[in-house]
Amino acid sequence: MEQTGRPDGRKPDELRPWTIIPGVLAYAEGSALIECGRTRVMVAASVEDKVPPWMAGRGGGWITAEYSMLPRATQTRSPRERGARIGGRTMEIQRLIGRSLRCVVDLNGFGERTVTVDCDVLQADGGTRVASISAAWVALFQAFERMVEQGTLARNPVVDSVAAVSVGVRGGELLLDLDYAEDAHADVDMNVVMTGSGNLVEIQATAEQEPFSLSTLDGLIHLAGRGVLSITGLQKRVKDTLTRNSRLTTFIPGDIG
Repeated sequence: MEQTGRPDGRKPDELRPWTIIPGVLAYAEGSALIECGRTRVMVAASVEDKVPPWMAGRGGGWITAEYSMLPRATQTRSPRERGARIGGRTMEIQRLIGRSLRCVVDLNGFGERTVTVDCDVLQADGGTRVASISAAWVALFQAFERMVEQGTLARNPVVDSVAAVSVGVRGGELLLDLDYAEDAHADVDMNVVMTGSGNLVEIQATAEQEPFSLSTLDGLIHLAGRGVLSITGLQKRVKDTLTRNSRLTTFIPGDIG
């Protein structure tokens, strides 16, 4: 493989190896383990027959998310976040995951129920939030699919897929799916959330030192779109195994080229 200056020798537009294994937890209604390079996130979707008080009596459901890192998910131990100690970054990621999932689900399609999606980072090497979103959709789909199989729901209320990927600029070069070493030294860092139909859910972009141009923004969004398309294909193959009641399946997408 031609060396491009990336730590792992990838091409600028090449994803890390992505793997999604659904149904890894025995008790959760839906679950998935995702691996993106050395980043690993465990996701569980839990269904409760109630909604927040402010939604009671409206007939619709709610989807929310919680996100956390294990103390040794990173190179040095970090204290556990509890209660009032939950940091601003964690809260922001939790809200991002919840928003992303709600955008692709008919909230009136599963009654007055709450689905809580727990995303626990087992190991972090960049892209934990985008990995969480991509795996959370699989766990959520599985949770609803089981409710359909059990006769609780007439149909799965998921109306589209949602996935996310990171992109960035380093030394003037646009890069897809940054690992931690790249993210820590990037000139521009961006996370892009998109639906399977190609619509944008959220863009989070930051210039670390110098401002960047609109043409660079367009290039990054285009690159992210190609990455999300590959991840969406991975999600679809995992979803197809769920509808055939196959529990453990691993797929790794190839170079998006």
